[in-house]
Amino acid sequence: MKYNRVLLKLSGESLMGDQGYGISPKMLEQYATDIRDAVHAGVEIAIVIGGGNIFRGLSGAAQGLDRVQGDYMGMLATLINSMALQAELERQGLKTELLGGLQIEPICKAMSRRRAIEAMKEGRVVIIGGGSGNPFFTTDTASALRAVEIKADAILKGTRVDGIYTADPEKDPSATKYEHLTFQEALTKHLKVMDLTAFALCEENKLPIYVFDMNKPGNLLKVVKGDNIGTEVNIN
Repeated sequence: MKYNRVLLKLSGESLMGDQGYGISPKMLEQYATDIRDAVHAGVEIAIVIGGGNIFRGLSGAAQGLDRVQGDYMGMLATLINSMALQAELERQGLKTELLGGLQIEPICKAMSRRRAIEAMKEGRVVIIGGGSGNPFFTTDTASALRAVEIKADAILKGTRVDGIYTADPEKDPSATKYEHLTFQEALTKHLKVMDLTAFALCEENKLPIYVFDMNKPGNLLKVVKGDNIGTEVNIN
């Protein structure tokens, strides 16, 4: 197994599937099945999900909403997605622990490194909602922070494309895929892997980022086993 403990970052938009809004039961089931298979293979998993399918703080701010208020609304959106994934994982027989950057009883306990690590060692999937608990920080940054806290082997960024390209492959058919990049190469080439705060945190802590297509069933298990199906960003 290449990775024994990972932080899986999922976008809120990915949960929409083809319906264009909200949460698609089909996508939720597929993601939960892939996570279940990886857990059964012996991998410890923590998950951070965005909230863009419900509300995005920056979008609200662009429309005149107070940025801080908007960001807190976005954090609550991530908790809704986290609760949905928790319910589906438990329906498929997995044990879970929902923690939050925002403590909301009786939904979730406050995120703590010790609580998360103990839960994973007990075989639970840890889902961390509420972002970092602070405005002005994205779920990318929250993912990097949580991954460093739990001493993850890597951040696995599940997207709808199979890695990092020279340009957006959905817009530019001539775009070519990178199999490996250093942090400095990604910065120099202005490749949007994660936001700069998250990226700097990963580089400083020598935490690899692996970008892959989460929408293809079975890919998560391939990644943790070491199959080269995406793009890895590492210190060298």
